[in-house]
Amino acid sequence: MIQMQNLPAVHGRLEPQLSEAISRVVSSGVYIRGNEVRSLEDELARYIGVKYARTCGNGTDALTIALMALRLQPGDEVITTTFSFIAAAEACALLGLVPVFADIDPKTFNISPSEIERLISSRTRAIIPVHLFGCPADMESVMRIARRHKLYVIEDFAQAFGSETTYEGKRYRVGAIGTIGCTSFYPTKNLGCMGDGGAVFTQDEELSRRINMISTHGAEKKYQSTEIGLNSRLDEIQAAILRIKLRHIDQYVARRRGVALKYRAALAANDFVVCPQMTDGHTFNQFTIRVNYGCRDNLRAYLTARQIATMIYIPPIHRQKVFEAYNNISLPVADTAIGEVLSLPMHTELTDDEINEVCTRINEWQIGMK
Repeated sequence: MIQMQNLPAVHGRLEPQLSEAISRVVSSGVYIRGNEVRSLEDELARYIGVKYARTCGNGTDALTIALMALRLQPGDEVITTTFSFIAAAEACALLGLVPVFADIDPKTFNISPSEIERLISSRTRAIIPVHLFGCPADMESVMRIARRHKLYVIEDFAQAFGSETTYEGKRYRVGAIGTIGCTSFYPTKNLGCMGDGGAVFTQDEELSRRINMISTHGAEKKYQSTEIGLNSRLDEIQAAILRIKLRHIDQYVARRRGVALKYRAALAANDFVVCPQMTDGHTFNQFTIRVNYGCRDNLRAYLTARQIATMIYIPPIHRQKVFEAYNNISLPVADTAIGEVLSLPMHTELTDDEINEVCTRINEWQIGMK
């Protein structure tokens, strides 16, 4: 079976280092917010290119903490993409904020800047662009809109750690451009731990102070809470694991881009399949194709029967039951995409034989369909 992920192989490459790091933490007797977490936060901040990084329990907590740190109030509107994992919209709803769902760019699957502009109202306070599948959103346009309307920008780069983009003529890592950046360290991410984890990034000292306070029960001093917060902490073992994997992140990104290049070359003549663009800075957390002519489910069944795993990411949030109040809004690009997208196996350990097998089967399927 060709799997979507192969985490044992990823970790197998680092086995001696990982075992030593875990053993070091076990022997230390410090398991929460110790030297490993502090060192990781410094290393993350340097890598992303911001002044402050604060770790937390997971990516959804990171978004929730970011919204709380900005002191948004119930009823405030937050514009975000409908074509994403539910976390950003969920965080808004939990805080009494109003998520406003925008349609997407058909080529990148990311939030459409023109849609953001259309949806801004007198109650809009923030924008949450998601760098989906590893592809940077159009931050130049997003930030221009945000400045014009005096809005906060929270970058969700859970699927795009290590991605870069050009902003105002300079290269930035995603997560370093908006007011706050949020990421997840779920095991299948570009930078993943062996459990759950997340982080919040900012250039602003006061926001960093609030982020840190909110993640520890709203307390700057132990047992002295000044406002309602969360209990959201990355443990020392996960931090130690992430410190090792962070040293290899650029290699991981290069391997993913290498896999993407091979997929694109092998599928170039297949007119049933549209491959994702090789956008500058794309890190390919997923390799998501479009399948034309209404044939997506047929192709998926064909690959499944031949022991090739695939995934369909992700039902638009405005079509999910939990947000049924939005079910009747028209977001046609996202609604079309969900019937066409199919994600192929993508990870750093894919072999050339496995890539060739996937592509051979897809091209074989096309011949049979004609």
